[in-house]
Amino acid sequence: MNFKSIVASILGMILCIGVYHYTISNRENTIKIEHITSPNGKSAVMTLDDDGKIKPLTFTNTVDNVLDAVVHIKNTQTSDAIPQNRNSIPRNLPDPFKEFFGPQYYRFDAPRQSPNRPRVGTGSGVIINKDGYIVTNNHVVADADDLEVTLHDNRTYKAYVVGTDPSTDLALLQIKANNLPTVPMVNSEDIKIGEWVLAFGNPMGLNSTVTAGIVSAKGRNINLLKEKFAVESFIQTDAAINPGNSGGALVNLDGGLIGINTAIASPTGSYSGYGFAVPSNIVNKVVEDLLTYGVVQRGVLGVMIRSVDGNLAKDKNLSINEGAYVDSFLVNSAARKAGIEQGDVITKVDGHMIKSSPDLQATIAQYRPGDKIQITVNREGKDKDIDVTLINTEGNLNLLEKEHKKVLSIIGAELEDIDKSTAKKLDIEGGVKVNKLYAGKLKKHTNMKEGFIITKMDGRSITNRDELISRLEKKEGGVMFEGIYEYIPGEYYYAFGL
Repeated sequence: MNFKSIVASILGMILCIGVYHYTISNRENTIKIEHITSPNGKSAVMTLDDDGKIKPLTFTNTVDNVLDAVVHIKNTQTSDAIPQNRNSIPRNLPDPFKEFFGPQYYRFDAPRQSPNRPRVGTGSGVIINKDGYIVTNNHVVADADDLEVTLHDNRTYKAYVVGTDPSTDLALLQIKANNLPTVPMVNSEDIKIGEWVLAFGNPMGLNSTVTAGIVSAKGRNINLLKEKFAVESFIQTDAAINPGNSGGALVNLDGGLIGINTAIASPTGSYSGYGFAVPSNIVNKVVEDLLTYGVVQRGVLGVMIRSVDGNLAKDKNLSINEGAYVDSFLVNSAARKAGIEQGDVITKVDGHMIKSSPDLQATIAQYRPGDKIQITVNREGKDKDIDVTLINTEGNLNLLEKEHKKVLSIIGAELEDIDKSTAKKLDIEGGVKVNKLYAGKLKKHTNMKEGFIITKMDGRSITNRDELISRLEKKEGGVMFEGIYEYIPGEYYYAFGL
């Protein structure tokens, strides 16, 4: 055998070994093999840490650190929303567990139940505090009469809603427990496309399920939320998620929470390879506001924007192909007041690069009314820095006031005083309007509808919210609310126990 034949044989053996190991590693869903020492050697899946050092790629430690802190949430709807009065109200309750607007995008939901039976939907949640605070999606808990949380060790608790934010589809719950396992949040801006991630949740009744994938994209806007000030800048992943995963955790390999799983893109409503999670930076801001203020404090620029691409750049004769193009302004716009002009392209916020309109939405969502930020715009090919003071959704600089009271979370209601003109029209001295109902005593034990005006508690007149809260906090046992609806004749009575 000549020299060339020997070399060819050796190369052939190496090639065969390489192909064999590559095929096996693909079956094990790995990235690559660092090296092969011999045909009889044991293959290993390796990756690099932040310092460039080789380490084994494994998910077991991550699962051990996270799985106990992901919970199962059951939403039960039993009320028929008909007031306890001979005057009936047409029943037209929205089902929170349904397809998201259009045939392609879905929130994770359970099948519709018969209208004559309790409707049950399921989702997931993530424990973020050892004293029982749980983050989930707003659509998982919406319109619930009863919320039950089951931990990984099968302990069950009733949960009450601390607060919700439909603009980001997030909600904060609490259960009566302590010393619970938690998942720490990390800076979602540090996550890179192509990075490994794990999705935790309870899909299709399969509790405590873990799937692996990568970050497929960042800053996705899929036109999912219909709120006026909706914020969509999703992390996209190909980790398998399905109905029941809503509210579950998307984590990096260190076990840090990078997002809350929220929706999938699918022609069928089941996994097709594209999932979306609310970034942890937005989650952190929403949670902090709900705990501190009882309501999310949303800073607003007051601009209508769209992402810059090649076509828009050509159409508008722009010198750049990335950024958020300022199309128009809202009333009382903070941006216009500061000097931003129609046709400007926003490229930075406090030095943070803005590549698209979702980028801008997600960045501004982390600020509050009254915060001063520096906006960099590209105007006629030149960069210009402009200082802007953000306003709130009502067009002023004030933080929204909504005192967070535990008793309101227990009864599951958002209350406000009625104004003098409404009181005069209804011929009452005053009252407290039920703006929104959450899972709590009122939804579970009464048929009260949103919009009910409380005029009496236990036979004594109620004229304002503070008075009602004070009396509820001192009350034990049964409570009787008496009141009216603005557009429905008659008086209504609702009784429940504290």
